[in-house]
Amino acid sequence: MGSPLASTVADPYRVLGLTAAASGAEIKAAYRALVKQHHPDAGGDQERIIALNAAWELLRDGERRRAYDLRYSRVPGPSQGTAGVRAPSRARSGQARAADGELSLWLQQVVAPIDRLLAQVINPFPAQLRELSADPYDDSLMEAFCAFLSQSQAKLEKVESLYRSRACPAGAQAFALNLYHCLSQVQDALRDLERYTMGYVDSYLRDGRELLREAKRLRSQLLAERRQLEL
Repeated sequence: MGSPLASTVADPYRVLGLTAAASGAEIKAAYRALVKQHHPDAGGDQERIIALNAAWELLRDGERRRAYDLRYSRVPGPSQGTAGVRAPSRARSGQARAADGELSLWLQQVVAPIDRLLAQVINPFPAQLRELSADPYDDSLMEAFCAFLSQSQAKLEKVESLYRSRACPAGAQAFALNLYHCLSQVQDALRDLERYTMGYVDSYLRDGRELLREAKRLRSQLLAERRQLEL
């Protein structure tokens, strides 16, 4: 039985318009460009975004990419002679229990702390923005807002590290992709807000605010999906 992610993404290279020889930088650049091009807010297709996210999630991880290349004959692989042998029902039951335990640990040790950190960035933002709006040219107000952005960036670095600390369990790939999409929204928002603090270009402030609103919506959706995974 093939991996769930591999079956979801038949050819991640083709989805991103690349070949198997693409570098990590080329994969990242192609993914970001295509997400912006096909985002629903720009008139794109949600299914295309899901496919792009799945392709990126597979290819961004060196180990998973190598496993995919090996499985689909990008490089010579070992014999598959026992791949179709049906495991005894007792063994499958044990595997199911192990998978449930792995999922539970992942939700507790990775997803829960990630959610707390994202909330510490997303939820205080409206109040921080209101304080700055009193007078954006006031040095002390701008300094406080920049400190909030700096602290938020440090939290996102912890989120990124947590996300990479443990492989996503089977059956939770779609949730993990949505979680990464929420993280990306917050990262992009902070970049735009930092640009605003350096030049007072209102479009950066507006874009950053909208990205964080979308991240808040995504986080609410993730909380509902997480409850379903925990059942």
